[in-house]
Amino acid sequence: MYLGIDLGTSAVKTVLVDSAQRVIASESRPLTTFSPRPGHVEQDPAQWIDATFATLDALKATHAGELAAVEGIGLSGQMHGATLLDASGNPLRPCILWNDGRSAAECRILEQRWPALRATTGNKAMAGFTAPKLLWIATHEPEIFAATKLVLLPKAYLRLVLSGEAIEDVSDASGSLWLDAARRDWSDAALAATGLSRDHMPRLVEGCAPATTLRGELARRWGMTGQPVIAGGAGDNPAGAVGIGAIRPGTAFVSLGTSGALLAPTGRIAANPDRAVHTFCHAIPDMWIQAGAILSAASCLAWIARLFGATEAELLAPLGLRPQAPSAVSFLPYLAGERTPHDDPAVHGMLDGLSHGTDRGSIVQAVLEGVAFALADCRDALADAGIAMTEADAIGGGSRSRFWLSVLANVLNVPIHRFAGGETGAAFGAARLGRLAVTGEAIAAVCTRLQRIETFEPDAGLVGAYAERLPAWRELYRPRH
Repeated sequence: MYLGIDLGTSAVKTVLVDSAQRVIASESRPLTTFSPRPGHVEQDPAQWIDATFATLDALKATHAGELAAVEGIGLSGQMHGATLLDASGNPLRPCILWNDGRSAAECRILEQRWPALRATTGNKAMAGFTAPKLLWIATHEPEIFAATKLVLLPKAYLRLVLSGEAIEDVSDASGSLWLDAARRDWSDAALAATGLSRDHMPRLVEGCAPATTLRGELARRWGMTGQPVIAGGAGDNPAGAVGIGAIRPGTAFVSLGTSGALLAPTGRIAANPDRAVHTFCHAIPDMWIQAGAILSAASCLAWIARLFGATEAELLAPLGLRPQAPSAVSFLPYLAGERTPHDDPAVHGMLDGLSHGTDRGSIVQAVLEGVAFALADCRDALADAGIAMTEADAIGGGSRSRFWLSVLANVLNVPIHRFAGGETGAAFGAARLGRLAVTGEAIAAVCTRLQRIETFEPDAGLVGAYAERLPAWRELYRPRH
């Protein structure tokens, strides 16, 4: 048996998977974020531990026998968060998250200090990444910076609590701006540019490699017969790729989680940092992922549901299975700033085209279309790097909506495929990495493609209608800086 634990932004999801790759059970516990100032987004690391332990306690209560047989654990996590620890391994402050926009000025400073940043990391300095956050801390909270002995990404902090060791995998480390993406190792020049050294960093491993083992007292708490191996694991999107078997070039996929992304595994680095395309190491050796990322995706639907005082399901049900025509309303999904292609943490969202005849359904449809248009921007940025997509698989909570996937198929003009359980892809991918760390099996034998249960084909009429709307939608963007 194998466990996959996905430390997301809105929840911790844990899945229990058997040797036939069947999900035997799953548990989820919610997480909350807070914003002490506009543009600041933080989370208490204690929440992560409490939520994770709660999912495992629940699995013990319902599936004690299966949990006892767990041999391997894989971790997946939200990327880029800065968790600062003191000499005793205790957090010095709340974690600054991936969608925090406070360090825009520090991004410019970092690129000036280290001109080789883009060539080495495959990325441009953006406020969501980890390194600029440390420059912000050094300027605005110097006493915290001076006390910082270790900087961990969220899932690495969880691993520290589970195992007692500070270890990170190369895929998650790619989003820090401290990793040499080609060498898959920390860059001393990058660390020096932020006043840090390797002493502040965890040990690096590949995602499918054995990293450490679960603490004995925790194994006993959950009734496990041994101390399971903990794999290197992966950032959430690389773990999602492993979960659906996207381990080769030509297997593009779209993630509709709290944030969104259009991602393509590659056998080489195909960077396009000038258009804010992200370069990450994949969770498997000798592979990379190129990604266009948007900061708000399924969170846009949650936002409009909150405004209307309805559930997401209640908003989606009247829309049916597919759009009949584009909404008369347009929506910019920049509720937390934006990355690809604008790299603009200060930009805001927008509803445009409202009239007395506008109803709830028109607005909800516009929200879904706005996210799809933003992913079209990601598609074009990836195309500029030589990555063309002819189809895409969908993962994340948003992949449950047939209407949304139909919109995506028509906006992107490619078939979109969905899987059973696609919303738990990252946790399932983490479980696969946990298995590989134990068994040493061939990666291709474990990371097989999941069975597609539905395909959404583009409709020629809708493709043309959305293509006509896209230029006007893009004209709505106005930089605020």
